[in-house]
Amino acid sequence: MMTWPVAEVDAIRRLRVLAAAVPGAVVAEATYDAPFAQVWAVAADLEHELPVYLPDVRTLRITRREGDRLEAYARGYAGMRARFDIVLRPGWCVMRSRFLLGGMAAVPDGERTRFAFLSGVHFPGQRALAPGLTRLGRIASPHVLNRLAEQVRLRS
Repeated sequence: MMTWPVAEVDAIRRLRVLAAAVPGAVVAEATYDAPFAQVWAVAADLEHELPVYLPDVRTLRITRREGDRLEAYARGYAGMRARFDIVLRPGWCVMRSRFLLGGMAAVPDGERTRFAFLSGVHFPGQRALAPGLTRLGRIASPHVLNRLAEQVRLRS
């Protein structure tokens, strides 16, 4: 009997695969000098912490929760509003609205934690805009990672 090989990928690699399917999506990664549980407690606190480390979100309110599936409404500083469908599990979060895609993944690395943040958009014509969106994502993502690192430090 033939057996098929099994390939296991961690959450960060899965996030990179997701980003590769979305033109213009960007994944930024950092390693934090904090244990996984501490980093993920901050990252996954979507209502309280996400508006602190994600600078374009003023508020996020979870309106429905069924297991690892959530629904939330977000409001930005420019008055933009969006409803998000979210999958939130330990070390994995994907948030999708009508036009926006966001994600986070974390994996333990000894006493440290590797963390990745995905940002992207999905709308008609995005392929033409992908190079510009990629540049914007590469500029903004390190700020998100730095702000998250500061929140993790403040919680320790």
